[in-house]
Amino acid sequence: MPSAPARVANVPVNQIREITQAAWAVPDSIVLSIGEPAFPVARHILEAGMAALDRDDTNYTPNAGIGPVRAAFASRFASLAGVDDDPSRIFVVAGAQQGLHLALSTLIGEGDEVLVPDPGYPTFAMTVGLLGGRPVPYPLVPGHGFQPRIEDLQGLVTPTTRVLMLNSPSNPLGSVFSHDLTRALVRFAHRNDLWIISDECYEAFTYDVPHVSPARFDAGGPEAVAEATEARVITSLTLSKTYGLTGLRIGALVVPPGMEAVLSNVMEATVSCVSAASQYAGLAALTGPQDYVRTALDHYRANRDEATAVLDRLGIDYLDARGAFYLWADLRHATGGDVRAWTRSFLAEHGVALAPGTAFGSMGEGWVRIALCGRTADLVEGLSRLPAPPRRS
Repeated sequence: MPSAPARVANVPVNQIREITQAAWAVPDSIVLSIGEPAFPVARHILEAGMAALDRDDTNYTPNAGIGPVRAAFASRFASLAGVDDDPSRIFVVAGAQQGLHLALSTLIGEGDEVLVPDPGYPTFAMTVGLLGGRPVPYPLVPGHGFQPRIEDLQGLVTPTTRVLMLNSPSNPLGSVFSHDLTRALVRFAHRNDLWIISDECYEAFTYDVPHVSPARFDAGGPEAVAEATEARVITSLTLSKTYGLTGLRIGALVVPPGMEAVLSNVMEATVSCVSAASQYAGLAALTGPQDYVRTALDHYRANRDEATAVLDRLGIDYLDARGAFYLWADLRHATGGDVRAWTRSFLAEHGVALAPGTAFGSMGEGWVRIALCGRTADLVEGLSRLPAPPRRS
């Protein structure tokens, strides 16, 4: 059999999938390792998708998506980021992951560097490597609230650095960038002639703090920084988390003016277009009743509070989750320097699956990500089985 090229052979195992698939094989296990919303999809969304199939709307659509869907995404982004709602800059994609691949395909070449958060979602680095680029982790450390520091980023920039990956609200951390930090990150990118890909998959879920999109500070945004002489921010949106549509694979990229033609060509060479039925379901989600989003937000907030109460009782430290639906907890007292192995042992011995922090980068050693999106009773029971740290004398 011919060997795979190094950029394919070297794509690492996704440790989230690794522990989750192991959990699915354990009867009655409590799975807190994967971010899968547990609510049924709203009926009007399902009916819109089924109606498209009933009328045999199964043909190709334009590469960038159906006009009404692009307009609906543009309207949501305008309300989210306060920027021009121009549908011509919207590309409907097969979920945020395909959008990430599409964006990076247009921005990097062989050996180009991309600054990725550590801890950060694993496919950021995986996709860069698969495209022949070099992911360069920037550290997010406990002492700084796991927030990016401009001085750390500046020290990593080289002549081959092309892109800065940002993710707020964060998966896995649940952290949210402030207005001032977001503006500083956009200024940094422009000063260093970098693109920004901003993953905003969890923009609908923040707790007592606003979501701030980097596009606000890009050229054309309502608070554009002085350095922004041309737009350099690409924003990734998805309906997977907001409306529980993980399997329908629909999201959007919001791109700067001038990228439309090349993105259309790359889209044609990858997936051509997103399924029409998924697009019509997405249109119903964006323009119809928003009860699902409000219910989900209340549930995730309540689960966060229940989970932190358990961790407080046990004396386990954690990062205060201000967004998304994850809790980042410190198990260094129990993991023996190998959290990946510890999560497998914990699953085998206690029937609970947690995502190891090293799934998200080396800075995650000793930490675990807890998904807050499932049943409250399962969450509380699973976390109650965690080992408490030794009592401080």
